[in-house]
Amino acid sequence: MEVILLERISKLGQMGEVVKVRDGFARNYLLPLGKALRANAANKARFESERATLEARNLERKSEAQKVADVLAGKSFIVVRSAGETGQLYGSVAARDVVEILAAEGFTVGRSQVHLNTPIKAIGLHDVAIALHAEVEIHVQLNVARSAEEAERQAKGETLTSADAIYGIDEDALRPEDFFDPEAERDAEDEA
Repeated sequence: MEVILLERISKLGQMGEVVKVRDGFARNYLLPLGKALRANAANKARFESERATLEARNLERKSEAQKVADVLAGKSFIVVRSAGETGQLYGSVAARDVVEILAAEGFTVGRSQVHLNTPIKAIGLHDVAIALHAEVEIHVQLNVARSAEEAERQAKGETLTSADAIYGIDEDALRPEDFFDPEAERDAEDEA
């Protein structure tokens, strides 16, 4: 089915372009959400008459998204989750969690605007892409840690995925010589 796009849609086209899409995509997504019109003579004429208002509305949405992007860009958010000694989370941080974290900070973002290929399943610093508008995408940093203190250490650049890094154990301090006396006599049972 051919449709006229009423707004820019990533991986499809710009506003005003006539593109061919699958019928189900047009009927179930583009047409009900008002993102496109069927490409016929009447709708083409209607689009040309409303083009200026559509472009003005799109420009207004883009400028609002850009204002939010200027405030949100480069921010880092701390996420405290329980995890094992290897840094593997017992749960995960998904797009829904990112939306809740941003909402707690006063930013309104939809779950579909958060671009996570897979949920975050390990502690560390993770970049998350957020599409505020079809033409405005920003990246925020999530600092996933077991505690606020650990998040501060991660922010400074420390890696906390091993027990010694987590608990502050110095490997040099734990030498086998400290536990075993090489001069000790061996028992007869050990030699047999």
